[in-house]
Amino acid sequence: MTIGLFKIPSIPLRQLELLREKLKNVEYPNELEKNSTVGWKYGAPRWAVEPLVQSWLHDYDWEKARIRMNYWNHYHAMIHGLHVHFIHEPSDELDAIPLLLMNGWPSNFYEFYKVIEPLRDGDNDNQSFHVVIPSLPGYGFSEAPKSPGYGIAKYGTMMNELMITLGYNKYMLAGSDWGSNIGNWMARNCSEQCKGFHSVMPLCLPPSPKTRFSLLWSHPKAVTKYLISKLIGTRAVYGSGIEAEELAFADLAADPEAGYRAIQGTRPYTLAFGLTDSPVGLLAWMLEKFHNWSYHPSGKQDMEALPDTISTDDFLTLVTIYWMTGSMSSSTRLYYEAFHEDQSMSTCMGRVKIPTAIIQFPAELAKFPRDWVETNVNLQQYSEPEIGGHFPALETSELLVNDIQRFGKLLKTKKWIQ
Repeated sequence: MTIGLFKIPSIPLRQLELLREKLKNVEYPNELEKNSTVGWKYGAPRWAVEPLVQSWLHDYDWEKARIRMNYWNHYHAMIHGLHVHFIHEPSDELDAIPLLLMNGWPSNFYEFYKVIEPLRDGDNDNQSFHVVIPSLPGYGFSEAPKSPGYGIAKYGTMMNELMITLGYNKYMLAGSDWGSNIGNWMARNCSEQCKGFHSVMPLCLPPSPKTRFSLLWSHPKAVTKYLISKLIGTRAVYGSGIEAEELAFADLAADPEAGYRAIQGTRPYTLAFGLTDSPVGLLAWMLEKFHNWSYHPSGKQDMEALPDTISTDDFLTLVTIYWMTGSMSSSTRLYYEAFHEDQSMSTCMGRVKIPTAIIQFPAELAKFPRDWVETNVNLQQYSEPEIGGHFPALETSELLVNDIQRFGKLLKTKKWIQ
């Protein structure tokens, strides 16, 4: 594997002129006459999108963001025939743990900018890490796959190879969204190298004896609760705000949020024309997810585009990375690959045997009962903060850093990682 230095580039002048032209001449879509009464039920409304478009056109400064991003050490590595971008920030601390941080969709490596230095430096005299943050293939500044088959297993294999090439034969992994899903596969299939798994979005199968008969004696209480919930209702047993059914990838009847998965998992090419050609379409598609999946204080969700924890500049940096690299198309294809590959379901099958930490934020896409989690992973640390959502590195960075540090310290204390 060859590794070379990389710098976040400026936007080429012609591309910047095209962006400004498109932002100046927006054709906004038709909406209902009494649009204020429907909130976000139909998707991202114009009142939320238009101010962000104007900010992108008049206020946002990519060069300022680029200079900040280039403060870190960026590289390109050739892995399985693809140029993969990654940040590598080694710690000066002697007991630092190698840490692979992976994001998902519709995010990119920039989501982690608040946590890089606290994790590297061991803020507050806590555990420090050698921080590695890749852009997944087809995301941001990583090259897009050129052939089918780049799904969860392939990505996991590539990320494990990256860590080994950097000299990290034993490491800890932390992930969100696809990063959690890929990490789940790596925790099972790369356990010689991956010695600890931290996840903000655990994917759990229910403790049903139909699919895992051994649970009858290994976790009898979890099985009993699950069977009772099938008789009297999930809310009566598990309470509200808990995902107590087996998740369906694109079942709109069971999950109203599954619409994007349905189109991205079946016809990503068609969708990509609008998201690639129209910066406003791209912004709106991403905004709906950042709005719906983030934590909003009570009563504010329908009235604001983004919570105070995600700044306009941070959101526009994430959007601009997708726009300038044209990577929204390739990033959505991961849904197609995962939906159609055999290995996609294997991420939820069996049990993660390496030490695992789970932190479930209240606004996460799906939250599972703790006893479900315990039947799926070797749970050593568990947290349920009162605030936070799907993008905790942006929304509640201090909480996330503290949780990762605490787990890293546990791995060291128990000598699960040296």
